[in-house]
Amino acid sequence: MASILRVNTLTDASSGNSTAMSTINQGTAKAWINFKGTDTVTVRDSFNHSTLTDNGTGNFNNTLATALGSADYSLTATCGRSPNVGGTETPLAYMADDAFTPTTNAYRVYSVGVGIALQNQDRNFNAIHGDLA
Repeated sequence: MASILRVNTLTDASSGNSTAMSTINQGTAKAWINFKGTDTVTVRDSFNHSTLTDNGTGNFNNTLATALGSADYSLTATCGRSPNVGGTETPLAYMADDAFTPTTNAYRVYSVGVGIALQNQDRNFNAIHGDLA
């Protein structure tokens, strides 16, 4: 039989500082992904992502395994490259709502080289903060 631990507050045994469980729940990432965006696109590791789709150079759709409560979540995205792998310009990741409107279970991220068009980058990192459905 599974055990259940139910608490309202966590208290540090040595300092006595307390944190409400609602704060901990709100502050945790609800999804994250680390993927290779060059050659054969590969997910290195992830949490709450079910599908990564390569739409072409520097253009990736991400689908979440568990939907969020609304599409008004916070996405943090960055990218970079290993030496001699990926684009040659300074890499930048961004989300463009006009090209793909984020939903509760999907979003699109682009990687570019600053000052030029889309580029595939070797290292891509995304994190979602928001409320689960």
